[in-house]
Amino acid sequence: YQDIYSIIGWHPTEAGSYTKEAETFLQERLTQPKVVALGEIGLDYYWMEDPKDVQEKVFRRQIAIAKEHGLPISIHMRDAIEDTYRILKEADIREIGGIMHSFSGDDIWAQKFLDLGMHLSFSGVVTFKKALEVQEAAKIVPWDRLLVETDAPYLAPVPYRGKRNEPGYTRFVVEKIAELREVTFEEVAKQTTANAHRLFRIER
Repeated sequence: YQDIYSIIGWHPTEAGSYTKEAETFLQERLTQPKVVALGEIGLDYYWMEDPKDVQEKVFRRQIAIAKEHGLPISIHMRDAIEDTYRILKEADIREIGGIMHSFSGDDIWAQKFLDLGMHLSFSGVVTFKKALEVQEAAKIVPWDRLLVETDAPYLAPVPYRGKRNEPGYTRFVVEKIAELREVTFEEVAKQTTANAHRLFRIER
C-alpha cells in the first residue's frame, strides 16, 4: 500500500517470548524500506505478563537495535512512567528520538520526556472530559514535537468513546488539540503531519 508505512517491535506484554529467533525475525524486517521506526517497545506494569526485569532487558535491547539501524522508537508506557523515563535517560536516546505513544502523563512528565528529545503523541484520551492532566500536557508541547494518533481499535475519542476506534477518528483528536491551543484545525493537522514526515523521514 503506497501510503502505508510500518513500525515494528516486540511489545512489552510479549517480552517473555523474546528469543534469539525473535530478534533475528525483528532485525530482518527492520531493513525493509517502509519500516520507519521500532516499536511499540517499553514497559507495561498494568498487565504484568512478564516480570519487570524481563521487560526492562528486552526494552534496553531493542533500544540498542534501534540505534544500530538509526531508527526512532515508539514507546508503550503503562503504569510505568518512572522506570520508562529512567531507562530512556540512561540509554541517551536523543540521537534517534522517537514517540511517547498515546501519552497520558501530565505537563511535568511531558517536559521531562521532551527534554530527552522525544515527541509526544496524543490519542483519543485527550478528548476525554476528565483527562485534564493530559490536556494540560497537550498545551505545552512545542509545535515541532507534537503528534496525533488513534491507537485503533482502542481509545476511541469523543464522540465515539467506548466504541471501536479507527484511523479516521484522528480528526477528533486534532479538533481537541486545536481547541486547547486556541488555533485552527488546519494548523494542527498541517503541523503534526509535517512532524511525522520529518521524524520518520518520509518524503512527500
